[in-house]
Amino acid sequence: MSGELEFYFDFVSPFAYLAHDRVCALARRYGRKLTYLPIDLPAAKIAAGNTGPSNREIPAKLRYLMTDIDRWAKRVNLPVSFPASLASHRMNAGTFYALDRGLGDKYVRDGFNVGWGAGGDIGSDETLTRLAETMGWPPAEFIEYTGASKALPEYVASNRQAVEKGVFGVPTIIVDDQMWWGIDRLDFVGEYLAGRGG
Repeated sequence: MSGELEFYFDFVSPFAYLAHDRVCALARRYGRKLTYLPIDLPAAKIAAGNTGPSNREIPAKLRYLMTDIDRWAKRVNLPVSFPASLASHRMNAGTFYALDRGLGDKYVRDGFNVGWGAGGDIGSDETLTRLAETMGWPPAEFIEYTGASKALPEYVASNRQAVEKGVFGVPTIIVDDQMWWGIDRLDFVGEYLAGRGG
C-alpha cells in the first residue's frame, strides 16, 4: 500500500452513494488503503461558513440537482430512490461498528443501497435492524451502538478531522495532502494517483 485514500461521506448524500463504487475501484487500482470517514454533512457546512438556505429552499437549484442525480445514476448504472428519511447520523456512526469487524466496504455499500438505492428510512430502528441482520450482527447490539451516535468518540473524531482538513461537502477525497470534492472530481483523483504511481 502506498498510503491512504480518505473518503469523507454522509449517508444523506446521493452523490456520495453514486461515487462510492468508483472510490473503491480507485483505491484498489492504485493500492491505497480506503479509509471511511463518515461525517455530519450539515455540521461540516456550518463549520465551513455555509449558513445559507438549504437546497430545498431554492426551487431552481433543487430541480437541477434532481436532474443531475438522475444523470449520474444513469452514468454509473445505479438505481436512485430518495430515502424516506434523511436522518443519517445513526447509520453514519454504524460505519465504525462495521470497520471494527473488517466489513467497512460491505456496510457502506449496503447502507447506501438501503437508502438511496431502495428509498428506505435510514434513520429507523427497522432499517438498522435489517441492515444488521444482513451483515450477520446482533441487531439489538447494533441498535444500542448507533443510539449513542452523536457522542461516539470515533464519529466525533471523524467530524473534527473533517473540519480541520477543510472538508465542506461530500463526497470528499483526500490523498496525501490533496483534496477533491464532488463525484465529478474522481477523474482528477485517478489522474493524480496514476501520476504518483499509486
